[in-house]
Amino acid sequence: MIRVRRFEDKCAELYTQEKIRGFLHLYDGEEAISAGVIPVLGPRDRIVATYREHGHALVRGVPMTKIMAEMYGKAEGSSGGRGGSMHIFDADTNFYGGNAIVGGGLPLATGLALADRMQGADKVTTCFFGEGAVAEGEFHEAMNLAALWSLPVLFVCENNGYAMGSALARTEAETDVHEKAASYGLEARQIDGMDVVAVEAAARKAIGKIRETGKPIFLECKTYRFRAHSMFDAQIYRDKAEIEEWRKHGPIVRFQGWLLENHLIHEKDVTQIETDVDAEIASAVAFAEDGTWEPVERLSQHVLGPAPAPRSQRSPLASLWKSPTARR
Repeated sequence: MIRVRRFEDKCAELYTQEKIRGFLHLYDGEEAISAGVIPVLGPRDRIVATYREHGHALVRGVPMTKIMAEMYGKAEGSSGGRGGSMHIFDADTNFYGGNAIVGGGLPLATGLALADRMQGADKVTTCFFGEGAVAEGEFHEAMNLAALWSLPVLFVCENNGYAMGSALARTEAETDVHEKAASYGLEARQIDGMDVVAVEAAARKAIGKIRETGKPIFLECKTYRFRAHSMFDAQIYRDKAEIEEWRKHGPIVRFQGWLLENHLIHEKDVTQIETDVDAEIASAVAFAEDGTWEPVERLSQHVLGPAPAPRSQRSPLASLWKSPTARR
């Protein structure tokens, strides 16, 4: 969690320096969810994330160098520098990446789980998304089909309470998101998304049950993002005092405090973790700075598929249409 937090702090700094361009959505405050769920998954399992996916990618094992290069838009990035912050992808770790479309990962994860069901593959697909996605049609379609077809997918809703800037109570008549999933017949529960131990326990139980039954499970993780929705967000919809109060109970503060109180870790251990992480981040920044821009002549590559060859003969139907005899 420290690694994710410090990486994103650095990204925010680089953004203000215009080293990172475009959009930037930070995971600050929500680290316990990815840290609690992803390590429980196997290497063959797949992950579909949202556009706030840096933490998911780091925990999954996507190299920090590749992630930072992607943030810079360099060719050495995980998506060749073409995706940027919202589209980190890594085939080697079965990380199917972020998605700039709100709720866009839900049908993708459901489709992957359907493929596994049809092929008899022993895999679990985990889909992370925010509570703002429950207002989209994809959410309801995914819940319905996953339950109807008994698909091996773990849905993880990272409910930070504000979506893009509107409190959940102002947009949804039913604010308990897990109840929406339960209405489609999914096993669904709500957990404390600021407690990494609680998240891991729930994820371990859910993933084990999905492997046993093949049926989908839904976890609503109540959490809170300490930073703005994106770097463009003025945050006029919430008070600074509210944010500071939540920071006192953040996932790193809670878990680190518990470890120290129970003598399971020493202050020097925390210092060493922070030192190691800072060194890794510095190396990733240097890698991105030294990276290469994709040549201009390759800008159209991967945008469109190869054009079909032109027809060598006229269509028989076209010939008939132009013939006066055929028309009579």
